[in-house]
Amino acid sequence: MSPRRLDRIVSSLGYCSRREVRDLVADGRIRIGEDLATRADVRVDPELVRLDNEPLEAPGGLLAMLHKPIGYVCTRADGEGPTVYELLPPRWMSRNPRVTTIGRLDKDTSGLLLITDQGDLVHRYTSPKSDCEKVYVAEVDHDLDESLIAIFASGTVMLRGEEKPCLPAKLEIIAPSTARLTLTEGRYHQVRRMFASQGWHVEKLHRTHFGDYELGDLAEGEVAPMHR
Repeated sequence: MSPRRLDRIVSSLGYCSRREVRDLVADGRIRIGEDLATRADVRVDPELVRLDNEPLEAPGGLLAMLHKPIGYVCTRADGEGPTVYELLPPRWMSRNPRVTTIGRLDKDTSGLLLITDQGDLVHRYTSPKSDCEKVYVAEVDHDLDESLIAIFASGTVMLRGEEKPCLPAKLEIIAPSTARLTLTEGRYHQVRRMFASQGWHVEKLHRTHFGDYELGDLAEGEVAPMHR
């Protein structure tokens, strides 16, 4: 990892202001490897920095999974209800670059969200050219028909107001009114709109997978940091 100024490293990770890093150094709370730091403006490898004998959190960039509960929104705007950012450790909200979500979920959808401060990851997973698979479990208002499997896989499903059909999607019926749907796109409310186009209303929606990441048994509202 490229050397950077110590005060900029610590402040960019949300620990404190650059000015306050000088106080941490003066109090002997920062080490560079095994040695006490003596200056806040020294250039160091971020991975060598220890604060209170602990390594800095994700100095090379943050990536985490969040189990989003129903009722939370993925925006920072006021007035739309509680936001997923309220579920994150407070220090993450002071990181620079700031944290954001990858693959938004609407207010009435639960499940896996990725959280990161790395712009390259956001682009990788949300670019129109990305073929990242997302897996959802949908509960609908009446029993599903086996014909939906072929319809969703055909690449011909049209959504209201759009000019291009959805890409082929894999549908598995796992209970009379419950299905698992795997998509490689991320259109606005796509799962709900796909079912609606065929006459089904989605009553409950939950995302279990995003790319290589699986929600597993992560508890609702909980966050799990991961290594890139």
